[in-house]
Amino acid sequence: MTTAKTDLLQAIAGTNRGILATEAKKQAISVAIANVENINPTPSPLTATHLLNGNWRLIYTTSKALLNLDRLPGSKVGQIYQYIDVNTNSIYNLAEIVGLPYAEGLVSVAAKFEPIGDKRVNVKFERSIIGLQRLIGYKSPDDFIQQIEAGKKFLAIDFPINSNQQQGWLDITYIDTDLRIGRGNEGSIFVLTKT
Repeated sequence: MTTAKTDLLQAIAGTNRGILATEAKKQAISVAIANVENINPTPSPLTATHLLNGNWRLIYTTSKALLNLDRLPGSKVGQIYQYIDVNTNSIYNLAEIVGLPYAEGLVSVAAKFEPIGDKRVNVKFERSIIGLQRLIGYKSPDDFIQQIEAGKKFLAIDFPINSNQQQGWLDITYIDTDLRIGRGNEGSIFVLTKT
C-alpha cells in the first residue's frame, strides 16, 4: 500500500464515514484524497470493469444526504454499501439502519449508469426500497441485490423513482483493487473499499 493511501485511511479512521469529522479534519482528508487521486494507477476507470464490478463499502463521504441518515430518531446508520454490476450497468446503494432490537432498517436505491468518457458516469435512479430488515428478509447486500434483480417485491415502502427527475453524474477519480474514490455532481466525495 502506498504512503498516500495509508495516510488517507489514517485520516479517515475514527470519523464514522465523515459524520464525526471536524472542519479541520475534513480539510486534512480532502488533501489526503487529492494526494491519492494524483497517483491513480487506472487512468480510464470505466474500462477497468474487473476493478469496478462488485460490492463496495463506504468509508467516507461529504454527501449531506448520506450523513443526514444518521440523524433519524432512535437509530444510527450501520454499514453503507454500493454494489456495481457492470454487465447490466446497475448500481445498488444500501444503508443499514441500526437501532432498537428487531427494528433494524434498510434504505436502498437502485439506479442505472451510463458511461460518459473514461471517468464519468451518468446515473438515473429507478427504485427505492425502505423497510425493516426482518420484514424484507435482509441477510446480506449480495442476497438482497439478487432478490431485487429477480424482480421481487418487498414488504416495505417499495416504489419507482422518476429517473428523469432524479439523476446525476459521478467521476471516478481513483480505483485500484481495493479502493475507489468518486466525486459527484453536487460536490460530494465518496471513498469506498472493496468487500
